[in-house]
Amino acid sequence: MAVTDEHTPVSSSYLKRIPQFWANSLFPEKSAATDSTSIRWRHLLLLIFLPALLLYPTRNFLLLEPDEGRYAEIAREMMVSGSWVVPTLQGEPYLDKPPLFYWLVKISFQLFGVSDATARLVPALAVHLTILALYLIGRRSLGERSALFSALTLCILPGFMGMARLLILDGVLTLTVTLELLCLYEAIRTQKLRLDWWYAAALASGLGILTKGPIALMLVIPPLIAHRWLTGRRRKASVMHLLGYGAVLAAINLPWYWAIYQKQPVFLKYFFWDHNVMRFLQPFDHLQPVWYYVPVFFLSVLPCLFLGRSFMRWLLNESSEGRSQDVGFWLLAGSWAIIFFSISGSKLPTYILPAFPPLALVFGSFLTHSRRCEQRPTQLGGLAFACVLFLAFAVAVPFYAQQRSPLRDPGLMERVCSDPETPIVCFPRNCDSVSFYLNRADLISLRGKQANDLLKKVLEVPRTVVLFTHDHSLGTFEPIMPHDIYLEESISLRKPRREQNIIDRVIGANPWGLCDIAVVKHKRWGPDLSAPHAVQSAQVDPRQVHNHEDHDYRD
Repeated sequence: MAVTDEHTPVSSSYLKRIPQFWANSLFPEKSAATDSTSIRWRHLLLLIFLPALLLYPTRNFLLLEPDEGRYAEIAREMMVSGSWVVPTLQGEPYLDKPPLFYWLVKISFQLFGVSDATARLVPALAVHLTILALYLIGRRSLGERSALFSALTLCILPGFMGMARLLILDGVLTLTVTLELLCLYEAIRTQKLRLDWWYAAALASGLGILTKGPIALMLVIPPLIAHRWLTGRRRKASVMHLLGYGAVLAAINLPWYWAIYQKQPVFLKYFFWDHNVMRFLQPFDHLQPVWYYVPVFFLSVLPCLFLGRSFMRWLLNESSEGRSQDVGFWLLAGSWAIIFFSISGSKLPTYILPAFPPLALVFGSFLTHSRRCEQRPTQLGGLAFACVLFLAFAVAVPFYAQQRSPLRDPGLMERVCSDPETPIVCFPRNCDSVSFYLNRADLISLRGKQANDLLKKVLEVPRTVVLFTHDHSLGTFEPIMPHDIYLEESISLRKPRREQNIIDRVIGANPWGLCDIAVVKHKRWGPDLSAPHAVQSAQVDPRQVHNHEDHDYRD
């Protein structure tokens, strides 16, 4: 029976035992780098060519709504306008995120032309650089073989490779957070603070903040503090070092933040308070339960589950080789990313992408020190998963995108939406890939509560194209149309149920983000009927219109 001092609170006693158990039993103070840390060029070449084969030839497929269409269109509009300060979407300021991702996609457009493939070059490069960083920097603490198998593990994780290569911010954020973690750990790993690694981490951190805001710091600082407490390492930076770190962050971020504040003063409150603090504490979209990431995580690391029992035995057995404080830090870093997003009410599957690189370092150490990497079933299994991923990226994903894209019939969209004199209204949410492919930045997006505004729009001009982006929107709009307007053409993009096959019922029988197209014309547009008079007679209670999807689908 454990004996405690009568003056020591029981809770304090248990808190003291946690670091002891962590440092003495789980992750003792020893280096995991029992083999060489030198780069092996054949391994580096493997990590150059294998991810390249999975990433670069499979970028040319239609943009997926809503995120890919939105980010491609923002970058295209910034390129057309020549702006580097204010991101715009449909000509209006888009203030949800900082601009680094848009800048990179814009540069890709300028260098290689505007297309979905060139847009996805940015996340593909981010994924590839993350894999290379895991090997090139991770080998310093874990050893070359552990870093190699960590990087190879990351190559075959379907969740990481499948989501991070899409045109979303999370792939670039994952690269910056991974570099920040790797460099910071190298800076504090030895007895003396390594300033070169310290300021390299500051550079990565600054770029992460310029990609998606303060989340780049929130994913790094807590695991560092926890590691210090659990291991007793007291090699902390001085005030001058912290000020230097902050100076690098300021040098990277303040120029743009000051410029955007001058042009859009509302940005600072809207972004930092509404989209960071309040979205975490009182989420307004993507609401999911706390256990949401459990199935997401297990599906994302599917290949690793076949060695799950062996991995847990290695992780918890005190006599296992290779479990060190280095491995413990990477376990803390990966676990914290999942915990952080789990306690947030706003969740999307892509949010936990920064968790996979540090957890891959843990799994790579297991493969090396348990000798599992030398067994033929493990090697053949990894090769099989790489082949499956290639087929999925080359065949399945493009097929899915073709079936679910609003542009799956480009001739139809060109015929209906190409006239620049005819306004296009999206209701009740955006359909930005139409803007991107048709080179139009003048689409008008209205929400479900703006039904009266929709009626005003169609009464102001002789002809309007309305893109209905919800299943029931057209059906509820027709009964409330005033007698002055009529549907010249109504096109449903959904397949009739009798024509649906098994694939349609699995992936969806209508495009993701666009259900119906209506060409609305004014019956008596002319001197005998002015638009303002028609508008006054065309008021409708917004509750008459279904608002099932009346929130903004934003990352």
